[in-house]
Amino acid sequence: MHWLSLLLVAPLAVLAKDIQKELIALAAAGNGLIRLDANSFDLLTGPNRNWSAAIQFTAMDKRRRCEPCREFDPSWNEVSKAWAGAPKEHRDSHFFATLDFDEGQAVFQSLGLTSAPVVYIYPATEGPRLPPNGKTVPLKYDFSNGFEAGPLAAQISNHTPIPIPYTAPIDWGRWATFIAGFLGFLSVLRFIAPILQNKWTWAVGTILTSLIMTSGYMFTQIRNVPYTGANGQWIAAGYQNMYGQEVQVISLIYGVLAFSFLMLTVIVPYQTSPSRQRLQIYLWMAVIMIVYSVLVTLFKVKNRGYPFRLFL
Repeated sequence: MHWLSLLLVAPLAVLAKDIQKELIALAAAGNGLIRLDANSFDLLTGPNRNWSAAIQFTAMDKRRRCEPCREFDPSWNEVSKAWAGAPKEHRDSHFFATLDFDEGQAVFQSLGLTSAPVVYIYPATEGPRLPPNGKTVPLKYDFSNGFEAGPLAAQISNHTPIPIPYTAPIDWGRWATFIAGFLGFLSVLRFIAPILQNKWTWAVGTILTSLIMTSGYMFTQIRNVPYTGANGQWIAAGYQNMYGQEVQVISLIYGVLAFSFLMLTVIVPYQTSPSRQRLQIYLWMAVIMIVYSVLVTLFKVKNRGYPFRLFL
């Protein structure tokens, strides 16, 4: 009985060896990638295989209008080419392949595929490459990381004998853009350096930053509040609420107050005419008192219990 079993199994082992040799030749001819049709697909995914395979199901013909297929195909080719550089003893036990819709419509129908691209990983069904859990059902690749070659190589490496020796190519276009931008910045820097070194530039920048941070802009951005209320009201009730338009009004008020104080402290003391100096003092003090009165009034509108007022 034992000899009878050997006689039955031996032809299958020889056949599997022949199929594997044929697949190795096809992979070598395609620079690591096997171009499948319906017949070669059956050979690659046969029930008695001691190798694993990663297969891309795609539709590259322009008539199919599969833009994702054309976006993903270069990444698939890069990873399969990288696997072609793996040591032979490992390379020959895992294959990369592509089946186009126009070359295997029957296969697409049998698998129930209605979209592309799709990648299935077929584990080995026997031999040393048989998964430890014994599961041999095809595994579907997760495209949640996009169509980039790096995540693709990392995920498929979980099903290859050794990690895929993939190295991302140098993005010369990105480097060229960076270098051109850096050189452009250096050439512009000589013209804008006097502006950056001017104390008034930093003074204005500091004031604008202070106005943005104290007027409620960050509050509205974090909470994603509307620009105005449902009935067109632009002042939100309560100190814990604020509308976008309210922020702009508060910024304007703070800006006018800051500008008035700057005029009093920086410009007015240097006036040579006493009468002009006195007039400007009265003018900017009046502006401060009136605008500050408006600000206090806004506080009272937001909270009816606010006890203070100035002129209004």
